[in-house]
Amino acid sequence: MTITAEQAVLGKIARLRHGGTPRVLDLFAGCGGLSLGFHAAGFAIAGAVEFDKDAAASHGANFHPGDQRHAQARDITKLPPEELAAELGLGPVGSAIDVIVGGPPCQAFARVGRSKLREIDAHPEAFKHDARARLYLEYLHYVEAFRPLALLMENVPDILNHGGQNVAEETCEVLREKGYVARYTLLNSSHFGVPQMRERMILVAYRHEIADDVAFPEPTHHMDLPSGYASSRQVALKLLRGGLLNAAHCYTAPRETREHLAPAVTAREALSDLPPITAHLDGTMTRGARRFDTRVPYPKRRSLGEYATLMRSWPGFENAEGLSDHVIRYLPRDWKLFARMNPGDQYPEAHAHAVSMFEEEILRLAAAGKAPRRNSRAWADLRASIVPPYDVSKFPNKWRKMEPDLPARTLMAHLGKDSYSHIHYDSDQRRTISVREAARLQSFPDGFVFRGTMNPAFRQIGNAVPPLLAKVVATRMLTTLRAAVPGGADVVSRAG
Repeated sequence: MTITAEQAVLGKIARLRHGGTPRVLDLFAGCGGLSLGFHAAGFAIAGAVEFDKDAAASHGANFHPGDQRHAQARDITKLPPEELAAELGLGPVGSAIDVIVGGPPCQAFARVGRSKLREIDAHPEAFKHDARARLYLEYLHYVEAFRPLALLMENVPDILNHGGQNVAEETCEVLREKGYVARYTLLNSSHFGVPQMRERMILVAYRHEIADDVAFPEPTHHMDLPSGYASSRQVALKLLRGGLLNAAHCYTAPRETREHLAPAVTAREALSDLPPITAHLDGTMTRGARRFDTRVPYPKRRSLGEYATLMRSWPGFENAEGLSDHVIRYLPRDWKLFARMNPGDQYPEAHAHAVSMFEEEILRLAAAGKAPRRNSRAWADLRASIVPPYDVSKFPNKWRKMEPDLPARTLMAHLGKDSYSHIHYDSDQRRTISVREAARLQSFPDGFVFRGTMNPAFRQIGNAVPPLLAKVVATRMLTTLRAAVPGGADVVSRAG
């Protein structure tokens, strides 16, 4: 027997009214940053769809350990919602899920990726034609099938100005036609207890039987963001500020942070309790794949800060034994350079330091009568062993040494290829961050496991939504859902 959309909605509301836990389906789930935040807020993670095999394995291992159905990679473009519900044993598709969350891949919306797309397609606006930019339509297809009471979509801020197209605004319009009230905003994770400055577009929608407006969480931490983040936000909001949209658009400006709030969590607060890594300095580290098969115990400390305590004791993801993914890249050319860099230094400063180091080495060799002739092969080899080869005028922020007393800058997916964007602030360790340190900066607890080796784990972390940011949004959504449940008669009349 086929039930109508209204019947499905009323059935889900009745289930919640009788104490049922809201069930979440995570699309484009990655390793589970959104899932973890919703799980922590009190939702049940019923299932996920993720194309990357390592990320899918991580999601399954954390939320459905031992059940291989939940650890399988799936292609949303080839998987009808009904098949997913059957594969995971969720029941009838229209009744199986209360909340859908997810972030369609953001690469096609991020300005940093457009030049590469142009090169591939030889088209002046090739980013418009990247198939990944259409995946948000698959998200809406799943909404149509599962008929959730509420949903969340997240993405990069540039989705508000995607080649003159505001994807978030268009999504709200489509959802309104499907019976939802929807709004979107921009939130920075550092304002919500995450030790990282990460700007995200957050879109939330509710069935009209649940709510007639959308409220977003207020900041819990204070920080004045660097100018680059403010200007990036202005670019994303260009369509709205330019008056190209109807004045009644669905954008909600984020609340300003106030100085009376707790200060933003810093990189030092996030990382200082973790074991130091020095094996690369004493010759015991070699090149090769980094696997997670050796556990390193925590250093003994008299006390832990609030953030470190949370990372070790997150309910359901506790870890008191130590870390098996506290591993780093093998970068022998640059270890001395990392020590020379000052907190906040980027590639131009790093290059200048390296040139100075090379000149110092030439002087040392000259004093011993061993300096190579300028521009000789030996001279060039020596320079290459000290000075990175990249053009200073290109990608100036590709390198950065973290400031210990500030949140980290945004972790990107290319952590899976290099980690120079996050050089550890501790000059004694002379290295880039480890997998576990990247996880800490994203607010993944120490008991959360990542499947695969180092590179896939870095990529999973860089692609994720910070769980603490997800939790505050999920908590606000749960409040809205619970507030709608007691009014049974009103809900029925509104649905009818």
